[in-house]
Order: sequence, then structure tokens, then C-alpha cells
Amino acid sequence: MKTIAAALLTTIAAASAAFAIEPVPGSITYGGAQPRLEQAPAGSNFFHTFHLNGTEVHEIYKVNADRTVSLVSRSTSND
Repeated sequence: MKTIAAALLTTIAAASAAFAIEPVPGSITYGGAQPRLEQAPAGSNFFHTFHLNGTEVHEIYKVNADRTVSLVSRSTSND
């Protein structure tokens, strides 16, 4: 199961910019923000969870080679 999840994350992270997900209020990159992660390894992924209009939002970000982050996946669930 972990292998499938890792393969899925790799596939998502490698997706073309044509399929880029737009940030929403609460997203780390919302409003054009470009945070830089100095200690995270390039190519690694991390999760971000927040609430938006009564919905729990789960996002996956990828750390780019220049240490900026890119939003690669979003899912939601009702509280």
C-alpha cells in the first residue's frame, strides 16, 4: 500500500504545469505567496490541512529545486 501511495505522489508531482491546481484561501501559495523552505530536501512532499467554508481541505505540496513550493494535489472532506 505504501508503494502505491508513493507511486501516486510521484506521478502527481511529475504532472505537467497544464494541470496546475489553483490555490484557494487557506492554501500556502494563495495570493501569489512563494514561501521558501530552507531545510526541506528538494523533491520532497509535505501535507497542509485547513478548513474552508465548513469543509476540511487537504493539500499536498512539492519542494522545488529552488526551495519554493508547488501545490500538486487537493482533496476535501466534510466535517
